[in-house]
Amino acid sequence: MCKFAICIYAGEDVLLTARKIYQVLPDEKAERSDYIRIIEDEGEDYLYPKKYFVFAPFPQEVEKSLLQTL
Repeated sequence: MCKFAICIYAGEDVLLTARKIYQVLPDEKAERSDYIRIIEDEGEDYLYPKKYFVFAPFPQEVEKSLLQTL
């Protein structure tokens, strides 16, 4: 199952949009350091602090739709 997170932080120092849903990519090493790897607004994967996001579990059908639009 895919993970998604909603951004709760946006500043001039990051390429994030507040209240936007981001796809979370698996990265065990990053998670051990309280970071997550997401696909940012420019389409690249990047590490950001977990505190910038809230995790949003969605039903599988919704995740499938999100993957088609993100």
